Amino acid sequence: MPIRVLLVEDSQAMRTFVGSVLEAAGDYTVDEVKDGFDALRLLPRADYDLVITDINMPDINGLELIRAIRQQPRHASTPLVVITTNDRERDVERALKLGATSVLTKPFAAEDLLATVSGMTAGGRG
Repeated sequence: MPIRVLLVEDSQAMRTFVGSVLEAAGDYTVDEVKDGFDALRLLPRADYDLVITDINMPDINGLELIRAIRQQPRHASTPLVVITTNDRERDVERALKLGATSVLTKPFAAEDLLATVSGMTAGGRG
């Protein structure tokens, strides 16, 4: 059974990159959305094994999305990876404190993405 991933990223290029890397790995099905509003609409309707979100997005940013996800019983313990161009220690610490499982700083290689997500999804099937 594929690992279901919700990818929340406002950059089309980054959505395409992350989605294609995960789907090429064979064990992942990726639902892509461009902002936190779309993510909040999908989350109550589906069981996700992993959420990947950018921090810097318009309207609802990634930190606000993490807080909202962690308040939903259905996804309170879902692994959550933050991807960001901003490696400021304060933002990384805040993301982790709010409930992010891991942080990847852009740019990152496909191998880095796969190594990060494989250890936290379904016993490392990835």
